[in-house]
Amino acid sequence: MTYHPKSDFIRIMTERGFLADCTDYQGLDEALAAGTVPAYIGYDATAQSLHVGHLMNIMVLRWLQKTGHKPITLLGGGTTKVGDPSFRSDERPLLGPEQIESNIAGMKQVFAKLISYDDSDTGALMLNNAEWLDGLNYLDFLRDIGRHFSVNRMLSFESVKSRLDREQSLSFLEFNYMILQAYDFLELNRRYGCLLQMGGSDQWGNIVNGIDLTRRVLDTEIFGLTTPLLTTSDGRKMGKSQGGAIWLNGDMLSPYEFWQFWRNTTDADTGKFLKLFTELPVEECERLGALQGSEINEAKIILANEVTALLHGTEAAEAAAQTAKEVFEKGGVGDDLPTLTLSPDELGDGISIVQLIVKSGLAGSGKEAKRLIAEGGAKLNDAALTDAGRMIAPADLATPIKLSAGKKRHALVQLG
Repeated sequence: MTYHPKSDFIRIMTERGFLADCTDYQGLDEALAAGTVPAYIGYDATAQSLHVGHLMNIMVLRWLQKTGHKPITLLGGGTTKVGDPSFRSDERPLLGPEQIESNIAGMKQVFAKLISYDDSDTGALMLNNAEWLDGLNYLDFLRDIGRHFSVNRMLSFESVKSRLDREQSLSFLEFNYMILQAYDFLELNRRYGCLLQMGGSDQWGNIVNGIDLTRRVLDTEIFGLTTPLLTTSDGRKMGKSQGGAIWLNGDMLSPYEFWQFWRNTTDADTGKFLKLFTELPVEECERLGALQGSEINEAKIILANEVTALLHGTEAAEAAAQTAKEVFEKGGVGDDLPTLTLSPDELGDGISIVQLIVKSGLAGSGKEAKRLIAEGGAKLNDAALTDAGRMIAPADLATPIKLSAGKKRHALVQLG
């Protein structure tokens, strides 16, 4: 018999493709239907911005709030000092306190755009686990918390096992990470009545640990829910592009480049991404995702507009769409393209086209730029580039020039 969710949140999670697994599907659904449920997702402060790989779980928190519950964004000011070893082949580089604080400030900018932090019953909380982890007494922690963990069981978790199977080192520091994450859930329940931890499916073992610990120490029933690890239809991890991570902070990736990332979605992923990353009705997402031929491009533009508007605002989305239209349809340069401004000193008597392609971010190395030219994929002001030895003189930059790599990636170069 099919179970029909009682709560709006579980119904939306199921319909839109957010739900991978749940520790007690029916129990959680009933708790959500009965009243306001505080729920958290943890984010370690390993970079100055969150990236597109985080966006699905931020959307989960947004839907949680929209359906009458209380999101908690837990920033890992404490756990970042250790580093999550889950499914990594090497130890994370350790960051200093100033870098962690700087990263947290950058991450907060993104959350504030998508989630509402206020004093209402459903107003989100922004917390930092350094609040309870920094002051821990090691001996007390070992005695009161450590005794609840079985090393045999911890070794059986897939995230640890995969590392050991490959005979890669797992330091004691990293091994402690899952105990600290479990302790976070216990403290959030004790301090804020948090009943639910959510995360990607790679966090399943860590989440279950927290539920077991809280049951043993506080005799409280809490829940875990995971989202699927998102890969594109060609099997790549979501959010990775040739140019690197797709950052969510506008000062690390322009709204135009962000818009362009979504516009370049493959046909097969368009319907799925509309459900996960926009708030359009499910039926509309399915209709758009089923379009064929050139019509699917309209669906991709809608996807790009909707996601960019959510994160950067409607004006930024409209400006990006307009720039794209000018670039693709009219061969114009557009006002909003990524722009490289060269000083007269940098330019000197001239600069090679290969260097310009690398400096503008259209290629990762000189070798890659030369290959792009050799394969006919590079253009200067919409004309094919054939000579990798070509020099750009100051006179060539009297007006800005447009460089292109393939049909979809462009940059302006101007003299500052």
